[in-house]
Amino acid sequence: MAAVVLWRQANVAIPVSWSPLICLLLGSILLLLLPSIGLQEQCCGTLTGFARWRCQLWGSPKHTTSHSSSLTVSFASLDLLPLREKPSKEAKLEARAALQQAKVMKHEGKREKAHKLLVHALNMNPDYVDALTELGTILEEEKDVVQADHLYTKALALSPCDKRALVSRDRTLPLVEEIDQRHFDIIDKKVRQLMSISKGNSVLRRVMQETYYHHIYHTVAIEGNTLTLSEIRHIIETRYAVPGKSLQEQNEAIGVDAAMKYMNTTLLSHSGAITVNDILEIHRRVLGHADPVEGGRLRTGQVFVGHHIPPHPQDLQRHMQELVQWLNSDEALNLHPVELSALAHYKLVYVHPFVDGNGRTSRLLMNLVLMQANYPPITIRKEQRSEYYLALETANEGDIRPFIRFIAKCTEMTLDTLLIATTEHAVGLPAASQNHGCQDCRQTIPFHN
Repeated sequence: MAAVVLWRQANVAIPVSWSPLICLLLGSILLLLLPSIGLQEQCCGTLTGFARWRCQLWGSPKHTTSHSSSLTVSFASLDLLPLREKPSKEAKLEARAALQQAKVMKHEGKREKAHKLLVHALNMNPDYVDALTELGTILEEEKDVVQADHLYTKALALSPCDKRALVSRDRTLPLVEEIDQRHFDIIDKKVRQLMSISKGNSVLRRVMQETYYHHIYHTVAIEGNTLTLSEIRHIIETRYAVPGKSLQEQNEAIGVDAAMKYMNTTLLSHSGAITVNDILEIHRRVLGHADPVEGGRLRTGQVFVGHHIPPHPQDLQRHMQELVQWLNSDEALNLHPVELSALAHYKLVYVHPFVDGNGRTSRLLMNLVLMQANYPPITIRKEQRSEYYLALETANEGDIRPFIRFIAKCTEMTLDTLLIATTEHAVGLPAASQNHGCQDCRQTIPFHN
């Protein structure tokens, strides 16, 4: 481990061609250190150990995406194992004892007690594969197939060779795909309803303008900005500062406004593929007033985001190129727009290419993808902050689908808000501006019939 630290401090790039040799060497060492366990566990332990070592050596692994249908998109499980503190020996023993007792309770028909014991086991050792699969089977019997499938997916991310988890997930996957596809169908129906409203409808235009301010408010509030909705509206409309409020926070709001106007007037006006430069230009405007030096620049130092270690700065250009290549690929373009937008968001925030503004830029990229597909941009509300970050953390652990479902839920909430506000007898959202004569199309959400 000391050698790994020295390599990083010395900033020495290890040739990619050495990776197979390093893999073989590390695997051999792990096999020698684990003589008492079975061959299957040795195999999984070797692969998992290599993933962790590789993440430390290069800052972040190259991850891939596989797709079968609907929401069944996941990244290579080993690449997404987060680096976290391991449970103590005592915690592991307690988790094992809880699992054994849970099996007894389940055999006796006491499923509620078995469920509680398994939850306790996972609290003691969150990466306990046997407990994950055992709890998954109980959830299946309780008809919670989505959560059961998530537990099997997490178990396979930790132990790709686990036969029980593989068999169980093969059983739940088709059911989960069907559930997710039904949700997509509901969203598509609501989009068609919204598209049927004339783009010249005065109520719709007013609601879209108000939605614009709501989006700025929530996207900065998620990250701790304390400006109110009315203060943000005042700043955007007048370009005058709010007395007594942080100038930094006000500049953050102005930056998101500038980025959204750039997307509305420039990026949506051409039908070309999204490029790395497009993402950099969005970020340049996000930080254009708050930190103009860093705006539009890839970071030059290593950062740490919770348990996640993003790619080394030397690898950022390659990761960004891979992101836009995937984003414009036939595989990506065949995905449902909500699924594609969620994956674009996650992939960018996973790379974490900037010193600051990664979340705001990722949410803007997500909405750019949606608007290119004639969907309205969505708002992730500040009240959803905990759910939002939990879904991102779950994706880092190997299952991206809860995050896609979260974005799908936000999409449906946005559509419901717009449809309700534009019904014949709806009061609608509050007025977007005291100046009702404002016709600045850049401050409305573009909507195409």
